[in-house]
Amino acid sequence: MTQVMGILNVTPDSFSDGGRFLSGSRALAHAREMLAQGATIIDVGGESTRPGATRVTAEEEARRVIPVVAALSGEGVTVSVDTTRAAVAGAAVGAGARIINDVSGGLADPEMFSVVAGSDVDYVLMHWRGHAADMQALAAYEDVVEEVVSELISQRDAAVAAGVDPFRIILDPGIGFSKTAAHNWQVLRNLDRFQELGHRVLVGASRKAFLGHLLGGREPHGRDGATAALSFWSALHGVWGVRTHDVEGQADAIAVALKLLSGATPPGGSVRGVR
Repeated sequence: MTQVMGILNVTPDSFSDGGRFLSGSRALAHAREMLAQGATIIDVGGESTRPGATRVTAEEEARRVIPVVAALSGEGVTVSVDTTRAAVAGAAVGAGARIINDVSGGLADPEMFSVVAGSDVDYVLMHWRGHAADMQALAAYEDVVEEVVSELISQRDAAVAAGVDPFRIILDPGIGFSKTAAHNWQVLRNLDRFQELGHRVLVGASRKAFLGHLLGGREPHGRDGATAALSFWSALHGVWGVRTHDVEGQADAIAVALKLLSGATPPGGSVRGVR
């Protein structure tokens, strides 16, 4: 079934919940709440990747995430670490993380693929063209779907050439990263194209700005219903997982989609779970 990856931002500046879970105790409490609501993975991030965000040092990022990763892993939770830095990824794996969620798809740090190849973890390889400060200036495409597919394939092939097990790779089309609202909708309309690449697919559209635009400028916390509609759509297309702030609503939407699909083959084929 489609996995629900609950977002745990231990940051002061993330666009939706920055600062709410900087405290270790509050972060762990929120993670447990998301698990109770149906999350199967907790994605821990220590650096905001919202458009225009300022980068933090690797040391600060690790200081934020490693204790949380270690605590949750110690409780038997499947933990993902949201980082573009190989050093942080490696430290998180050492603390028990089972997934590296790299929004840069290996482009931000040339050592990332070697860390993944040397670890027994899954790897989310996202479509990316640049860091938060300038990524939206790079949102130029002739055919957004085919160009994103081509760029994902290029990074996938580079990862495999570096020794990453292709079965471990999860592809993410990068909703909101170097893409306009129109680009995001076009990618989402064509999820089957990404499923055809033969890897698990992760969709991360939770509370993003293009949904706010659709809803007349609504603020992030008012976008959960629209996010649930996209989770429903994603589950109908057989995606492996959705990454979300609102676990309960997404889990409900996925349950409805899977009930409608019961007895039928999802358009994207069978969905594999985390190894």
